[in-house]
Amino acid sequence: MKRLLAALMFTVFACGTVAAQSYPTKPITIIVPFPAGGATDVLTRFLAERMRAALGQTIVIENVTGAAGTIGVGRTVRAPADGYTVQVGTSTTNVLSGGLYPLQFDLLTDLEPIVLIGSEPMMIVGRKTLEAKNLKELIAWLKANPGKASVGIPGVGGQGHLTGLSFQKETGTTFQVVPYRGNGPALQDLVAGQIDLQMEPASNFYEQVKAGAIKAYALTSSKRVAAAPGIPTAEEAGLPGFTASLWYGAWAPKGTPKEIIARLNAVMIETLADPAVTRRFGELGLDKPARDQLTPEALRTFQKAEADRWWPIIKAANLKGQ
Repeated sequence: MKRLLAALMFTVFACGTVAAQSYPTKPITIIVPFPAGGATDVLTRFLAERMRAALGQTIVIENVTGAAGTIGVGRTVRAPADGYTVQVGTSTTNVLSGGLYPLQFDLLTDLEPIVLIGSEPMMIVGRKTLEAKNLKELIAWLKANPGKASVGIPGVGGQGHLTGLSFQKETGTTFQVVPYRGNGPALQDLVAGQIDLQMEPASNFYEQVKAGAIKAYALTSSKRVAAAPGIPTAEEAGLPGFTASLWYGAWAPKGTPKEIIARLNAVMIETLADPAVTRRFGELGLDKPARDQLTPEALRTFQKAEADRWWPIIKAANLKGQ
């Protein structure tokens, strides 16, 4: 009996190894938990075009929307763990939603990390008529006018909203939060001077800052970005250690063979090293992770650290998904 069990175990292991070595043998579906045409969808399609050649298979992009991306993530969790379903998501879908929604799955344990793709800092911007000329003056102005300034957010519980809450905690300031249905209407009101500030992904503001329609105070990154070299980091502007980003990653269903995860990880690393991808990331203001941060384990560690940082802020503010 022992020999029979050992033989069966060896057969199962051997079959799994062979399957992993021949992978992939059919099209791969990448689930994007946002509508077609959005930032995550466009980025995923751009990367998928370059992954196809390395994998030798068609890659199908499936947009599964709803509930701030949690429906798409849930679809991935329930998919077969065979390497033919991958999910590309953001810090919102794969970390923040865990603090905002009563999910039927665990974001930190029910998915297999593949790779951290890139990140984009927030930009702290204000209406062009604000008297504050730099971040230190802005903080001083907010302290002198507690609760009076207005900050537009495109969604409750989003990365920009939480960055604003963290900013208040770090600086000892208070301001009013004004929810909008998307960043477009919020930005329109900022340009028109109807609200005072926004703290959203930097790519939302490059054109308006360049045109002089709004003021840029700082980027919440550890270094300046090529897309806006004249804008200082929060550290340089007088707020040490203040960082926040909207980041992108890739995951597979829990239990996907390690050999397949390793294959997908290697292809993603090769794709990110493509000069065309480097140029595109520079145009978008996206920062590629350092080489030692491109492992599945690094993404798992980073995701846990992000949850430890943002979930308590969500809980303290009693925020709920809408």
